[in-house]
Amino acid sequence: MASRIAGQKVLAIVLAGGKGSRLAPLTTERAKPAVPFLGTYRLIDFTLSNLVNSGLEDVWVIEQYLPHGLNDHLSGGRPWDLDRTRGGLVVMPPFSSPGREDGEFAQGNAHALAQHTGLMGEFGPDVVLVLSADHIYRFDYAGLIREHVRRGASVTMVTTEVEEAQATRFGNVRVGEDGRVREFAYKPGEPLGKTVTAEIFAYDAGVLLDTLAELEKQGELGDYGEQLLPALVARGDAYAHPLEGYWMDVGTLEAYLGAHRDFLDGRGFPLDTEDWPFITSSISRPPARIEGSARLDQAFVCGGAIIAGEVVRSVIGPNAVVEEGAVVVDSIVQPGAAVRAGAAVRRTIVDQHATVEADAQIGGPDADSPPSVVGAHATVGAGARVGPGLHVPPRQTVRAGEEERVVEKPEGEGRAGK
Repeated sequence: MASRIAGQKVLAIVLAGGKGSRLAPLTTERAKPAVPFLGTYRLIDFTLSNLVNSGLEDVWVIEQYLPHGLNDHLSGGRPWDLDRTRGGLVVMPPFSSPGREDGEFAQGNAHALAQHTGLMGEFGPDVVLVLSADHIYRFDYAGLIREHVRRGASVTMVTTEVEEAQATRFGNVRVGEDGRVREFAYKPGEPLGKTVTAEIFAYDAGVLLDTLAELEKQGELGDYGEQLLPALVARGDAYAHPLEGYWMDVGTLEAYLGAHRDFLDGRGFPLDTEDWPFITSSISRPPARIEGSARLDQAFVCGGAIIAGEVVRSVIGPNAVVEEGAVVVDSIVQPGAAVRAGAAVRRTIVDQHATVEADAQIGGPDADSPPSVVGAHATVGAGARVGPGLHVPPRQTVRAGEEERVVEKPEGEGRAGK
C-alpha cells in the first residue's frame, strides 16, 4: 500500500546527487550524504529517519556523484524497514534513455526532478515531498503535508531562521500574516531577512509536473530556486511552514564542525527517544575501551574506539584510536582513524582511516581557527606540522619538513545556518 496522509498519496524524493565541493576533502571520495556525523550516523540518516518516523514509506533517492558507498550504506532500505515488496526505498541512479543514449547528468535539483517526471506520473502521487539528504534536523513531515493539503497550496516551503549575514546562501522568503509567500529570492546579493527555506518542500503533484514541463520547454531548469519556486510563488498559492527547533546545513567544514559542537554542548536534539529514533546502517562493534591514562571532557566516544590520551570537546568515531600522550581538542576523529602518542590535533577533522603519527601537530590553538582536515587514508608523518585551515588530500603522506609539497589551502569557506 502507498503512503497516505490526509487522504493523499505521498511520494518522498530525497535529492542525494550533489558533489558537496565545499566539504572537500571529506567529499573527495564519497557522496556528501554518506559523510559520517557524530561518528555513528551518515548525513542521509536524518532525512530517512524523519521519513519513517513520519509514516512515509514510498521513498526515492536520486543519486549522481559517487553513489557506490552511499548505496552500501542504504542497504536497500533495510535499516529503516524500507525494504518492502511494494514501494519502500528505490534508488534512482543516472540513466540513459532512447532520446539520450549517452546518458545525462542533472544540471541542478529542479532538472533532477524533471528527469523523473515520467516515473512520477506513473506512480500517481497527490503530493510530492522533496528533501535534501544532507541537513541535520528533527521534523514531522506528516504535519507539513496536512497543512499543505488544507491550504490547497501549489507548494509549501518549510522555513527556518538564520543569521541575516548567512541568508544569502539560501532561498530567502518573505511571508505574509496568512502564511502565504509574498516574495522569494534565491541566494540574493542582499538578504530579504532572516527567513530562509530549509530545503523541505511539499508540492501539489499535478502542479509540479505541469510546471516542470512548461519550464523545460523554455530552457535549462537548473536549481529549483532559479525558476521552479519563483514560478509557483507567482501563482499566489505558495505557503511557508516554519520549522521549530534545531536545523543545520552542514555544507561547509565550518558548519560541519560547528554542528558536532552543538550536539556536544547539548544544543542539538535527542537522538534515541523511543517515539522518534534516528536510525543508521549499524555494524556490531565491541565496547569503547578507555585506558587509565585517558582524560575525557565533553566527548562522544563510539563503539570499538580505544582512548588512552586526552580528548576534549571532540567526537571519536568507531574503531578510532587516541594513544597515550596524544591530545585531541575541538575535533572529529572519524571511524578507523588514529592519533599516535604525542600528537596534538586541534580544530581538525581527521577522516576515516587516516593516521596522525607521533608528535605531529595539526590545526590552530584558537576556538575560531579555521578547520584543518586530514583526508581519508592520509598520513601526517611524525613531527610534521599542518597549520589552521589547511587540508591534507586523501591517501597522501605529509612528512616533516616537506609539508608544502602536499598540504593544500582551501579555495574558500562559508558558514551555514541553523
